[in-house]
Amino acid sequence: MGKAQVGSLAPGRVVGDGRYRLLAQFGVDERGDAHLWRARDGQLKRDVALTLLVGDPADPEAARLARRTLERATHASKFGHGGVARVLDVLALGSGITSSEGLLGVVVAEWTKGSDLVDLVAQRPVAPAAAARMVQALAEAVEQAHQNGLVLGLDHPQRLRLTPSGALKLAFPGPLPEATLRDDVKALGAVLYLLLTGRWALPGGPPAIQPAPTTPQGRIVPPRQLIPTVPADLSSLAVRTIEDGGNGGIRTSAAILRMLDQVAEEEERTQLIKAVGGDAAAEGEGTVWTTKKPVKDVARRRKLALGVTVLVVATVVILAWGGLMLINVFQGDSKASGPTINVAAPPASSQPAGQPPASSQPAPPPSPAVGAAVKPQAVAVYNPEGKGDNTARAKFATDGKPETQWRTEQYKQQFPVIKPGVGLVVTFKDPINLSQVQIGGGTAGTKVEIRSATEKNPDLADTKVVGNGDLKDGDTTIPLAQPTQGEYFIVWITALGGDDGKFQTEIADLTFLPAG
Repeated sequence: MGKAQVGSLAPGRVVGDGRYRLLAQFGVDERGDAHLWRARDGQLKRDVALTLLVGDPADPEAARLARRTLERATHASKFGHGGVARVLDVLALGSGITSSEGLLGVVVAEWTKGSDLVDLVAQRPVAPAAAARMVQALAEAVEQAHQNGLVLGLDHPQRLRLTPSGALKLAFPGPLPEATLRDDVKALGAVLYLLLTGRWALPGGPPAIQPAPTTPQGRIVPPRQLIPTVPADLSSLAVRTIEDGGNGGIRTSAAILRMLDQVAEEEERTQLIKAVGGDAAAEGEGTVWTTKKPVKDVARRRKLALGVTVLVVATVVILAWGGLMLINVFQGDSKASGPTINVAAPPASSQPAGQPPASSQPAPPPSPAVGAAVKPQAVAVYNPEGKGDNTARAKFATDGKPETQWRTEQYKQQFPVIKPGVGLVVTFKDPINLSQVQIGGGTAGTKVEIRSATEKNPDLADTKVVGNGDLKDGDTTIPLAQPTQGEYFIVWITALGGDDGKFQTEIADLTFLPAG
């Protein structure tokens, strides 16, 4: 459907009623004629991920399927998880796009920085332990989405990207019309199979990736038969998750998470044995599993073994010295019954380098203290997409009076369906080393980020998240991950309080506490 329109999708073309300029294509999910593009939002001056549903508006079946995908994408916009790109907008015929554009719909999501999953596996299969960790993070997103009755639709490798932190993320949301919860689970197995082997084990994969081989009976060849270094449990997990037949199949993301936890524990034990096992452990394997390139570990094992030996010897010396000191104490208390035996203090060389005796170890440092609250010089509503909410009331959030409040507008839909958020930006006369933000009289259930900025009205992409939390009844303290020096800070609301079409957040007072 819509094949005649595909050629017009080229870099530089503008879609979505003149708002989004196409920059580069990142794949095509041919099962639903979904074209995956990076684009530039001309209004907000930021890059976004577009899932373009190509088709003929005159084809009623194609239009029906596109509507179903758009409905699912709208539902997913209410879902927040680090493993899924946030849906910013959903455009449909007559609502953001016109019939002349050759599109049936557009799903707009935040842009995910990182690298293509296809490019990653094209170089070489991923080390097993790293593959398990990548899938583990993705499975957590699937489990949370399924608990909320949402299908993510991650069963196509070009919809996924690898973030700079090494996590897999669904970068192009937009589930196919008939996708099921089971399809999400099978996709986790297929992604694991892809990472381990460089092959795709589900129908509809991109031409750039070879399909997984099958046996004469039609079964998927286990990864371990293709790459012998793949652990048997990971190989079995991938196949059992993908295939529907048999009694040993894995049907839920929760089961996958349990098995991946077991794999992680076993890997930790294996690496510890290798670290201290000397030459016997070194025979037959020359690399360790890592998220980076494989590294030769013979020298590493020797260093680890030496370090363990030194640690054991030091521990024995300390225990022996402690025993002698204990004997000295008892004999010192028994002068009447016999002569005192003076036990010499252990020589300096018996102490671990740079360490005082165990009895004189310093106490752990106390938690960082905070200083007196610093009142902002100015406060204003921060809304990159408009004039803001109740701008005249912003001053009430820092006036120190709990009876006065700033509140957002009341919305019929939750963020980020309407917009990514709204907040308050505060300016200090001089930069402060912020440690905590206390929010008084906030609406329970509101999700808040504390962001640092370099100017009063920055682009949201130019700000940095330094803390976050959920507001509860009464006062809420949001500690920063570490004290942050700055003159401008934003209290950014990513999810409003309330429900049932009456979403709104109220804040009575903001208190900014610097590091003491």
